[in-house]
Amino acid sequence: MDKILELKNLKVSFRSNNGLVKAVRDISFDLERGKTLAIVGESGSGKSVTSKAVMGILAGNAIVEGGEIIYDGMDLLKISEEEMCKIRGDKISMIFQDPLSSLNPIVKIGKQITEAMLLKNKVSRKEARAEFNDMLALLKKNMQAANPELGAEKVAQLCKTFDQFCIVANKLENHYNATFTVAEDLKSSIEDFLFQTEKHQKVDVPGSLSRFRSNIKTISDPFFAKNDSEKLSQLSDRLGKVSGDYKKGAKELPESIVSTLKEVEQVLNQMESRVRPDFFCIGYYKMRNPQEDLTRRDVAELNEFCQKYIMEDFMNDFVAAQDKGVAYSGKKAMEKKKEVMPMLEKAVTFFRGEYTKQEALRLAKELSNAVEASIDRLEINKDSLAYTFRSSLTSAIHKYFRAIVTNPKEEKRFARQTKQRDAQIARGKKVDWSVVPKQVYDLDDLRGEVLRVVTDLQSHYTRLIAAADQVDYHAASVAIIEFMKDKASKVVYKVTRSIAKERAIKLMDEVGISEPRMRYNQYPFEFSGGMRQRIVIAIALAANPEILICDEPTTALDVTIQAQILELINKLKKERNLSVIFITHDLGVVANMADDIAVMYAGKIVEYGTADDIFYDPKHPYTWALLSSMPDLDTNERLEAIPGTPPNMIYPPVGDAFADRNKYAMKIDFEEQPPMFQVSDTHSAATWLLHPDAPKVEMPAIIRNRIERMKKKAGGAQNG
Repeated sequence: MDKILELKNLKVSFRSNNGLVKAVRDISFDLERGKTLAIVGESGSGKSVTSKAVMGILAGNAIVEGGEIIYDGMDLLKISEEEMCKIRGDKISMIFQDPLSSLNPIVKIGKQITEAMLLKNKVSRKEARAEFNDMLALLKKNMQAANPELGAEKVAQLCKTFDQFCIVANKLENHYNATFTVAEDLKSSIEDFLFQTEKHQKVDVPGSLSRFRSNIKTISDPFFAKNDSEKLSQLSDRLGKVSGDYKKGAKELPESIVSTLKEVEQVLNQMESRVRPDFFCIGYYKMRNPQEDLTRRDVAELNEFCQKYIMEDFMNDFVAAQDKGVAYSGKKAMEKKKEVMPMLEKAVTFFRGEYTKQEALRLAKELSNAVEASIDRLEINKDSLAYTFRSSLTSAIHKYFRAIVTNPKEEKRFARQTKQRDAQIARGKKVDWSVVPKQVYDLDDLRGEVLRVVTDLQSHYTRLIAAADQVDYHAASVAIIEFMKDKASKVVYKVTRSIAKERAIKLMDEVGISEPRMRYNQYPFEFSGGMRQRIVIAIALAANPEILICDEPTTALDVTIQAQILELINKLKKERNLSVIFITHDLGVVANMADDIAVMYAGKIVEYGTADDIFYDPKHPYTWALLSSMPDLDTNERLEAIPGTPPNMIYPPVGDAFADRNKYAMKIDFEEQPPMFQVSDTHSAATWLLHPDAPKVEMPAIIRNRIERMKKKAGGAQNG
């Protein structure tokens, strides 16, 4: 399972005048790459709080009492705001229920879409250069250690050559990209010009034609222009001649100008449709043969020739040495993991006993140093448990010992205020204030959290050591080269305002906004609610994030528009390989788009499974209630409303939070919280009804009938 985001035992509360509101209570889930996880529940269940915790935008009165949010080897709850800014909007984006909350009403939407691209590009290029350099330095170190027969100087030269030809390749690609941008901008400008003149908008025709001719002359990259340079030059000359056909004040453009501009567009389209040069391979050949003119060759043939050349002249030797270096790094890290195992066993024994804060922190430091030494830094996909071990263990220890100090203080404060209030009531005074509930922590739970950090890593390392012989180090080596090629390419990809505009227009078209060139310069108030939400989605996608969080994005829209937005999000997920967290109170909304579903109630996940698990085999009475209240066009059965209201989370229920509203509740539901019972490998539910000793309870007939209809539909669709 390729996990892109992990939530572990997240606990979030909010300070209020009446006490501490327990909004999220110990929830855990994994988001798989390219999948959609739907979080479903009534208002106040903790759905939005969870998503805001991931984004690092919780309200000022929020208290994160525990847990971890792991992304790319980092715990997002423990990084600085500066580090979070590099992730928020760039790697993880979010769209909200009300699109106007994300839009500036007095700024044109085109500027709002391009702003993210322009701001993030400079930072991304700088980070890409740093990541490239760091990876190359690590490779060099491990290649030298693994290839003594080559000698340190030979390996250093291989790495230096790799860096040098990447620079040559970057320069070639940068020039190509700049020319490509000019061509795209010119094509965009011509389209705008023809559109505006067709609509009889006010346009500076002579000035525009002069700029077009000037831009044509800058399309000079030989790989991009190839044999069309002469054709473009001829069209530029012709455009200069036919410019005189335009008479000031004329309502229509002369056909001679229109046809010439359309020919320019055709040539530009032809240029853009050509096979893109493989600059990684061409850069190496150019470095070795600087005087040779490569532009005369067909690009496809040139790519094939240069790829063969680089493999025979350099890459075969480099990859052979790199494979050994990657294997050396991986095996060395594995040996270090084996050395850590006895230390982890010792730590498990230690944390099960009695210990002081100083002893615990001393052991944590020693153990964390050993764990960090066991990390294979050449791995592209970071080992989240190992990378966050130090911060997780240290944080858990501090929380435990802080609670030892604060718990008695809270008990005394609560007793003092209670006594004071009772005394006033006894004297017959009118009391218009309440005692703030005491905020005390379960010390056994906090000790268990310290131990869990160690045992989780222990189990993880046990699995890695058992699978050590199955590691494909050559595949890991190839992945590193692809990683470095990607970073080298990002270093030279400069987003100018013209590029940003063109990308914004394409994004607007991608999210289904008609006539994007005209609407680019409009204000938010000129769009309908559904169109505003499409703009917000375009803004969220502008930095090309890996994770998209959708917080009830269709609630404020009518049913027809809801369906369009859901279809759009589903389409974008598949096209961009996005990982999506979709938050909603309506199970029906996610029926056709969710891969996995987490049902939340009163700050806890009460049922978790695949979409098929939840819709075809629901187990928790709250899930039954949600399904029973979901409209169904195939039946006239009366929907069942969920009785009662959610509990006051200042005073969380002792047992199952849904017990008061659950007609199937047993005595134990009011006394003890149910654990997560495993239904299958993908399905679990927190209900005492799944206990072996519980009485047999059938799900409501309305749901059984609905499941039968859904199965028949699915079977009919497959047969058709």
